[in-house]
Amino acid sequence: MGKSESKSDLKKAAEKRKAPLATPSDLGDNAVRDLTGALNELLADVFALYLKTKNFHWHMSGPHFRDYHLMLDDQSAQVLAMTDPIAERARKLGGTTLRSVGHISRLQRVEDNDADYVEPLDMIAELRDDNRDLVSRMRIVHGLTDEHNDYATSSLLDVWIDETERRHWFLFETSRRTGP
Repeated sequence: MGKSESKSDLKKAAEKRKAPLATPSDLGDNAVRDLTGALNELLADVFALYLKTKNFHWHMSGPHFRDYHLMLDDQSAQVLAMTDPIAERARKLGGTTLRSVGHISRLQRVEDNDADYVEPLDMIAELRDDNRDLVSRMRIVHGLTDEHNDYATSSLLDVWIDETERRHWFLFETSRRTGP
């Protein structure tokens, strides 16, 4: 330690290097809390839906195996693609985000399916309903983003709602057993 640097100077310098985890935001503390809380719940649901979709993709069987297997692979990739933007949006707003699988399990509203065997059309129906429910939850988060004038998150939700509605539509049409 040089003559010009005291222990207190080193301590002050070290404290300055420790950046606060919360990114400053002009939205206000209540908005940051509400928005990041909602985004973390949404993120937990998206991770749970991703894993459930992959589970059904991996365990698909039956005469429509190839079509269902490929559809669920495409859908799971689309769901996984939402995770990073959701988490990064929470961080941009000044909050923190999920830290573990345990954290996901505490927040997720998408129910797991750990059954040893699920009929293919039951898999499709379950994912159809999960995607429908996810759209509803996204609309609630969208209402919150509108309330707090968080236009960036609103525009992301617009795209994700459309993508999720499309997945729901495909799963609905796939699960139909008869014509109109």
